[in-house]
Amino acid sequence: MTLFLGLGIAGIALLALSLIFDGILEGLFGGLLEGLFSGLVSLPVMAGFLSMLGFGGAIVLGTTGAGTVAATAAGALAGLVAAWLTWKFSRALMRDQTDATPRDEDLVGTSGSVVTAIPADGYGEVLVHLGGQRVKLAAKSPVPVARGAEIWVEATLSTTSVSVRPVER
Repeated sequence: MTLFLGLGIAGIALLALSLIFDGILEGLFGGLLEGLFSGLVSLPVMAGFLSMLGFGGAIVLGTTGAGTVAATAAGALAGLVAAWLTWKFSRALMRDQTDATPRDEDLVGTSGSVVTAIPADGYGEVLVHLGGQRVKLAAKSPVPVARGAEIWVEATLSTTSVSVRPVER
């Protein structure tokens, strides 16, 4: 029983260490393990196997009259299931894709409003939406645009400034 509980606790400790050192096994062999086993030999997977081997064996040994061999077999089976689930879950998380990062060119064609009046061939400020966020940018226009007017972005001049024209309705 003590050996099984020790294995379970060692698995939990290994899982805690994997938060810091995950990927070290793959890195030790120059990526060889990643290509061969595709993430099966990773600290979280090994920790899942080890902890379920220990705790599963301890549960079987403590609740049934089965011997050490049966407890080890049941713990190994539970460990394999936990390792497989950990591997599948971590692969699913690694494949999770996010939206593309917005670029300056994505501003062209968007509408916004003037925050600080724009003089002819001078700079003012506009508020536009980029990637779901409101962004305040310096704006230049060939004609004067009053505060509160609706504008269209025609071009990006830099990462912080745009060329705009007023919307005519």
